[in-house]
Amino acid sequence: MKVIIAAAGTGGHINPGIAIANKIKEKEPDSEIIFVGTERGIENDLVPRAGYKLKTVEAYGISKKISIETLKRNIKTLKGFGQAKKIVKEFNPDIVIGTGGYICGGTLLSASKLGIPTMIHESNAYPGKATKFLEKKLTKILLGFKDAEDYFNDKSKLVVTGNPTKVKEQSFSKEEKAKILSELGLKENLPTILVFGGSQGAKAINDAMIPMIKEHKNKKYQIIWSVGPKQYDIIKEEFDKNTINIDKIENTKIVPYIYNMSEIMNIVDIIVARSGAMTITEISLVGKPSIFIPLPSMSANRQIDNAKVLEKLGAAKIILNEEVNSENLSNTIDKLLENPKELKQMGVKAKQIATYNVEDKIYEEIKKIVK
Repeated sequence: MKVIIAAAGTGGHINPGIAIANKIKEKEPDSEIIFVGTERGIENDLVPRAGYKLKTVEAYGISKKISIETLKRNIKTLKGFGQAKKIVKEFNPDIVIGTGGYICGGTLLSASKLGIPTMIHESNAYPGKATKFLEKKLTKILLGFKDAEDYFNDKSKLVVTGNPTKVKEQSFSKEEKAKILSELGLKENLPTILVFGGSQGAKAINDAMIPMIKEHKNKKYQIIWSVGPKQYDIIKEEFDKNTINIDKIENTKIVPYIYNMSEIMNIVDIIVARSGAMTITEISLVGKPSIFIPLPSMSANRQIDNAKVLEKLGAAKIILNEEVNSENLSNTIDKLLENPKELKQMGVKAKQIATYNVEDKIYEEIKKIVK
């Protein structure tokens, strides 16, 4: 099978694409799979690292706002449609799959015009602009959440599969867990908190974390903190001002990005994060208590609604983006750690929304439309 996967911008778009690609290769090892992305996104790191070829085109969100910069971006995006069409025509795939980002528009539209089967996976409960724009042109639309069905006119194209992810529930022995923590410079006998803001990082979370670390508020627990590639140097400089070596902070490991997220999620005790659709999916699969700082409401990604799914189950706590600070974040962590039984129950409750065998379901849908 020859497959093009269009995914760009964030890990929440790219990692599901990689998960789908891996399943196709597992089922059909001789398959040829390429990704289409942009030159500026994290796909330039994640896709080659996963062993796939990446082709890049120009793509931005089409904006109605009037400015010279907007005009330039709109012209580049229209140029990117031509670039995408050329890639699709030359590769001649059996199917083109989109998993998110502005890149989906040009790539999937080009495939549709050439009579190639198209599929998009929409991970959010509230569909993104690209999915809605392409609805009539797509062969099949896969959904991460059943709630998203309400936003589409042609229900015959819809299949609720759940969200594909590279993160899986894993069991580690005491020795294996100790080894993973030791490689990070951490201890095996302290509770471990994972903090991340998505592949790009999250300034509000990072701003709350910096004083926590400077004031040594994590004496009773240790932190694995992924700050985002673009923010790492800024945070390093902030610690340098206080003569703090970012690589030698007690009970703390700070990294730009976590590549072995499945492994790390499975060994930690609490997860502090944004509440994007993929994060909710991954936390439910590994069954971990969480503290969410939702990204302020966006039309295509209502993170507060995502977070409330787990909060209502008693599996998560929510701190609003505009309210998060060092004090309330550290207090929330402390209170959770004070009650190990409740913490364990939160993890069990998180699993209530977990969906399994997602990639197998997606592969079955692919085979239905690939002749």
